[in-house]
Amino acid sequence: MTNFATRLEQVAKDQTVFKEFGRGVERETLRYTEDGQLAMTPHPTSLGSALTNEYITTDFSESLLEFITPVSHDVDTLVNQLSDIHHFTQAKLDNEKLWPLSMPCYVGKEDDIALAQYGSSNAGRMKTLYRQGLKHRYGSLMQVISGVHFNFSFPESFWDALYGEQDEPSRQASKSEGYFGLIRNYYRFGWLIPYFFGASPALCSSFVQGKESALPFEKIGGTLYLPEATSLRLSDLGYTNNAQSSLKIGFNSLNQYLEGLNEAIHTPSDDFAKIGVKVDGEYRQLNDYVLQIENELYAPIRPKRVAKNGEKPSEALSRAGVEYIEVRSLDVNPFSPIGITKEQIRFLDLFITWCALKDSEPMDDCELECWRQNWNKVILEGRKKGLELKIGCEGEKLSSQLWVKRVFDDLRSIAIVMDEAHGSDDYVAVCNLLEQWNDDPQQTISGQLLSMTKELGGLGKVGCELGKKYRNSNTEQRYRTYSEAMMEEEVIRSFAAQKDIEAADTQGFDEFLADYFAHLQTKAD
Repeated sequence: MTNFATRLEQVAKDQTVFKEFGRGVERETLRYTEDGQLAMTPHPTSLGSALTNEYITTDFSESLLEFITPVSHDVDTLVNQLSDIHHFTQAKLDNEKLWPLSMPCYVGKEDDIALAQYGSSNAGRMKTLYRQGLKHRYGSLMQVISGVHFNFSFPESFWDALYGEQDEPSRQASKSEGYFGLIRNYYRFGWLIPYFFGASPALCSSFVQGKESALPFEKIGGTLYLPEATSLRLSDLGYTNNAQSSLKIGFNSLNQYLEGLNEAIHTPSDDFAKIGVKVDGEYRQLNDYVLQIENELYAPIRPKRVAKNGEKPSEALSRAGVEYIEVRSLDVNPFSPIGITKEQIRFLDLFITWCALKDSEPMDDCELECWRQNWNKVILEGRKKGLELKIGCEGEKLSSQLWVKRVFDDLRSIAIVMDEAHGSDDYVAVCNLLEQWNDDPQQTISGQLLSMTKELGGLGKVGCELGKKYRNSNTEQRYRTYSEAMMEEEVIRSFAAQKDIEAADTQGFDEFLADYFAHLQTKAD
């Protein structure tokens, strides 16, 4: 029996484990107007404070909404919560709609993209200034690409099955070790996610205005596309950061990861220094380091822990280890009114569990680079039949389709025990569906979207047609988990919370920033 099979057998002894997975979703979407252009209106006050509303905030721009669900342990509950947030929001948007694609709608000029505003508090001003820095560093267009982030945690019973009884420090260390093993396997095999669920094989030509690209784009009207691409959002054109390519942040242990992250936060950047930090009395960025703050690290998956008030993400990890992981490589699913489907969530359940149970050897820089190359191949030409990917640094290769078949042998074993636990056949059904997609990659989401783009004559037309359809479905839908009163109460509470934060400030903004980044000065000294 393989190590994987042994571990699965250990975990499956208590089937309640599979009913206790913790899941949460963060979905980004642009507000847009009837003619398919970016909405220029401020974040609607009817949605509450973007700084403090627990369910509805903004990301980079005033027009880039982000919907956040709490942690739940049931797939139906998660989807219903996200649907309710969409329903409430769409009802407040008058004639504006929610853009159903990852790649942005038509943007005339980058300066049309208004930075998100969070009020007059030091914390709120810092959030906007961080975005000002992103604008100067990478341009605003890259920052309004939308994605779906999937937060996931295993219950304590999962770790009990693998490690037995442990004292708290030992369990904390074991969980962190287990999650980093998962992360390494995600880097090795996570290209399956853009392969199946990538939804950005094309983009509006306005997105590449003034940029040069060596990619062999083909054209439909104002749309550029690559015939076999899956997720341009994850390519060098999309939500990546070339300035970070030289960073050596490893995933072999929590300490190695934190050391690499800490070094990046303390590494000055010659390029970013040219922007200036404060010029003629106006801030342009938080600082001129490779990363302004830890959130600037772009990665397809992150180790996470809920931080205490005033605690930085790395400080939370250092204090108590990894609590959950955040999957960041999901495009917005254009064929769902909420950007993600139950089938995708169930696949992520299977795949993340497999990544945790499968052997996961330490990964050196050579292997990490090899897997990055595999990801890039799948991103740019993933639907190409016979596409070959590397196996480690030895030069051996295997077709992506054959590799998928091998992985699915294991995923099906997990699906069977998960279905037994839930009294359903939902997980095996997901395996059956995606194996069909593997046999015919044109059935993948990117394949379906490109077909529709060609049929309608451009990506903008696809976005407008789907956006109109989802506006109607999101508006007409009834509440399933929340209620109108509950959502309105959160709007009121969020404004009160923002006022409290603003009233509590006792420092000037300069002093606040100096205190926040005092650790940088200490390191430099």
